[in-house]
Amino acid sequence: MVQAVTDQNFKTETDAGVTLTDFWATWCGPCRMQSPVVEALADDRKDVKFVKMDVDANPDTPKSFGIMAIPTLLVKKNGDVVEKIVGYHTKDQLNEILDKYTK
Repeated sequence: MVQAVTDQNFKTETDAGVTLTDFWATWCGPCRMQSPVVEALADDRKDVKFVKMDVDANPDTPKSFGIMAIPTLLVKKNGDVVEKIVGYHTKDQLNEILDKYTK
């Protein structure tokens, strides 16, 4: 399951371990393609916490990370941003990226 987060709880929810945040919007076509991939990863990988943030409802967090395009996926390890992934990516591509921070 991918948990929805807000500007208010983003830091708390993504400051421990390895997390992947999917920044998206309801009107974004590529975001609608990326979301099922992130959901499938969340089902497969218990070593990563998966969250998503609607950029329209929560503008402060994306702005603080300089997110200008969506979908953008942000990987954090113990609270530090280690990877910023812009645009649609396959499950295999994302697994390869996450493996760098979990192995």
